[in-house]
Amino acid sequence: MRVSDIPQIADLSTSEKILLVEDLWDEISLEESSIPVPESHKNELDAWLEHYNANPGVLLSFDELQNRINSRK
Repeated sequence: MRVSDIPQIADLSTSEKILLVEDLWDEISLEESSIPVPESHKNELDAWLEHYNANPGVLLSFDELQNRINSRK
């Protein structure tokens, strides 16, 4: 389904569209168990958890994280 399938959406203001998206997301989250999680995502989470368990004290400060993010721009 596309937005163009529901012409009334085009008539909504930006704030109304945001509220609609929030309502849709709330509805989707009620059914989260029916949303399949790809095996690759599970594997990635397992790898991060394993890394954390092996190195629990190795964390970045907020400033270090911000610097890393900014250096990638």
